[in-house]
Amino acid sequence: MPPNRNPAVKFTQLFINNEWVNSVSGKTFPAFNPATGEKIADVQEADKADVDKAVRAAREAFRRGSTWRTMDASERGRLLFKLAALIKRDIDYITSLEVLNNGKPYGEAYFDIECTIATIEYYAGYADKIHGKTIPADGDAFSFTRLEPKGVCGQIIPWNYPMVMLSWKIGPALATGNTVILKPAEQTPLTALYTASLALEAGFPPGVFNVVPGYGPTAGAAIAAHMDVDKVAFTGSTDVGKLILQAAGASNTKRVTLEMGGKSPLVIFDDADLDEAVEIAYNALFANMGQCCCAGTRTFVQEGIYEEFVKRSAERAQQRVVGDPFDEKTDHGPQVSVVEIDEEQFTKILGLIDSGVKQGARLACGGKRKGQKGFFVEPTVFADVTDDMRIAREEIFGPVMQILKFKTLDEVIDRANDTRYGLGSGVVTKDLNTAITFAQQVQAGSVWVNCYDHTTSQTPFGGFKMSGQGRELGEDGLHEYLEIKTVTIKIPKKNS
Repeated sequence: MPPNRNPAVKFTQLFINNEWVNSVSGKTFPAFNPATGEKIADVQEADKADVDKAVRAAREAFRRGSTWRTMDASERGRLLFKLAALIKRDIDYITSLEVLNNGKPYGEAYFDIECTIATIEYYAGYADKIHGKTIPADGDAFSFTRLEPKGVCGQIIPWNYPMVMLSWKIGPALATGNTVILKPAEQTPLTALYTASLALEAGFPPGVFNVVPGYGPTAGAAIAAHMDVDKVAFTGSTDVGKLILQAAGASNTKRVTLEMGGKSPLVIFDDADLDEAVEIAYNALFANMGQCCCAGTRTFVQEGIYEEFVKRSAERAQQRVVGDPFDEKTDHGPQVSVVEIDEEQFTKILGLIDSGVKQGARLACGGKRKGQKGFFVEPTVFADVTDDMRIAREEIFGPVMQILKFKTLDEVIDRANDTRYGLGSGVVTKDLNTAITFAQQVQAGSVWVNCYDHTTSQTPFGGFKMSGQGRELGEDGLHEYLEIKTVTIKIPKKNS
């Protein structure tokens, strides 16, 4: 079926307590198409008053004796399976809506929705398999643990993978019996709102899943500081993550998981197959127009193959087709930006490219805006990058590859770790000892060997250092939404 270039926008209100409602203030904000810069729709803007309403609904749904709390765990799983099936039923429409509001090429967006379905199904299958342990405690006692939901969970997701991030958040939270207030990014609220309509169709009880689109400093801050929110999960920038930690600590010391920024190293040794290495590095950086927190943005290449690698990488980047994300030939869509706040992300990327030129990096290709309509940046490759340059230190979140030269394994491990971040990392080599040494010594939550960003529902994902705390995906992702309760029962002694 060909893509629908003009999908109808069906839902623009807040979704609270299984009802579509306007914001208390009556305010709206615009959703844009980043490929054209044109407004798609006006969306109701949540702020503190609306978050309060959503939290009350979620708290009521979580209270003792409520339908959600008394529901069999297997039934929670069936609801999640039904939600996944409804997303699959509407995958063509949801993909088109994602492309319209986010700008990623249609094929990438379709793959994202497939990953969304897989993640929700993965956690649906876990719903009735979450259990504690029996413990051989000392003394005349029988001890066991229960795993119980944390409660009301605020979930704040970014604009780069709207549906994927939604599934990473709601999948484990709902499977474990929590209730959710989801705040999608103000840039990309439309698919999250449509998913709310599917949750209603699937039969989730009122208050279990609420969606409150709005801005970070208002709606996001209200979630982070709310005294009746038990847990907040956030994916986004490190600077905002620190604000959420402060707000959580200053309120009720709510539980927090954070997945934040990255400046991930991809290290290529001179024994690697060069064509394969170029392709791995290309995908590690340019996937989703570089808008990926774990993108392999610092490409370290051993000196023996350095110049040939630079040459082939520039040639590969120049083959990338930039344009209409609905065109099947397009590899590279626009950057996500908001027109009304000075094209913030777009301007930041171009500014960092300019800093690379001024600080002496060699511009191998790209480096400019593409066209005058929409927010397109040419695929850009820098060579002769040094560790102290801004482009090697700061997260660009755009299609800008930085290639650095190294000599030895020990040297490159030290340089790879010389960052405040620690999210992803990769190594390309035919030497198993080199790969294992790198994997043991690099400070990163994920290490990919002879591949990059191979992330699935089953594999835990998260960061070291200032890239975050806690883990998402896999069984580990469940535990971020569970409390451990220890129950100890005295065993009476028999009379002799």
